[in-house]
Amino acid sequence: MDASSIFSLVLCAAIVGWIAWAAARRHEALAEGYRAHAVGAGAALVVLVPGLAGLWKFLTGLEFDTSIIPLDVWVDGAVDWLLLKVGDPLDQLNRWVVHKIGFFERFLHQSIAWPLLTLLFTGVAWHASRNFVVTVGVACAFLLIWSMALWKPTMQTLSLMSVSILVTVVFGLPLGILMSQSDRARSIMLPILDMMQTMPSFVYLIPVVMLLGLGNFAGVIATMIYAAPPLIRLTDLGIRLVDKEVMEAATSFGASRWQKLFNIQIPLALPNIMAGLNQSIMMALAMVVIASMIGVRGLGQEVLFGLQRQEPGTGFIAGLSIVLLAIVLDRITQSYGRRMETHRTVSH
Repeated sequence: MDASSIFSLVLCAAIVGWIAWAAARRHEALAEGYRAHAVGAGAALVVLVPGLAGLWKFLTGLEFDTSIIPLDVWVDGAVDWLLLKVGDPLDQLNRWVVHKIGFFERFLHQSIAWPLLTLLFTGVAWHASRNFVVTVGVACAFLLIWSMALWKPTMQTLSLMSVSILVTVVFGLPLGILMSQSDRARSIMLPILDMMQTMPSFVYLIPVVMLLGLGNFAGVIATMIYAAPPLIRLTDLGIRLVDKEVMEAATSFGASRWQKLFNIQIPLALPNIMAGLNQSIMMALAMVVIASMIGVRGLGQEVLFGLQRQEPGTGFIAGLSIVLLAIVLDRITQSYGRRMETHRTVSH
């Protein structure tokens, strides 16, 4: 898939997203005097320009495999320019991130024995869910992974995910908060998020490898980009869903904008934020196998080895370990989200 094909796919998704968003906002936009016409004009322009270019191409007799818009050349030039300008800082950042991932790997695999780590996750599961079945299920999942001799690659995957999700939270939460506070920022970010979620996951590896090379750092960045949209969207949604009467009461008591944001909106939006974090973790795990193609170690690499060596058993047990890890993390984060929702309901 070349750059033009990728751009066409993303463009179609962005246009559909813009139309759906504009339809949902039409009544409210007219009431508020919001300039939604700019969105429609932008979508029409994006559709008409390539359409007119294609018509001109047909009328002039050009071959249909001849590119009118050399997007692939522009992308290549942009990557070369970035490498020239920020190559050295990226190398330094690469070394720092790889060192941190190595620290997590050593901590999880060498510093903590597998029974202790299993007990730790079991305790976290009990604290989150207060459910005996969930707690025993988490313990059994880790015991099954250990019994298949995949403990080390599982810890490698877990360490990479820990760093990736941490970076995702650092960038995703502020962007979600910004979207919730500004309709203009939201109108800019929504098409970008549509593009990020429509882009085939494999395509993220191309610019990342060109800029960062092979290895764990490239895997962290690709995973972060792929996993960030749900957290950003649900942070924005959670803050916007806070009861207006609560906000009016806070305003009447003289609370500032920042006090309302950090003391009321974000705490009440925590269940939605946890749901976004849950989805980001699941998407990060979905990227594990794809990231193995650029040298990321862990369970994804075991799946890739099974495919390359035609060993279906190796690929199956590695895939099963990924599923078990996903179930463990999903149940823990969902349980914390439900606890926060219950606490919010009781508080009201």
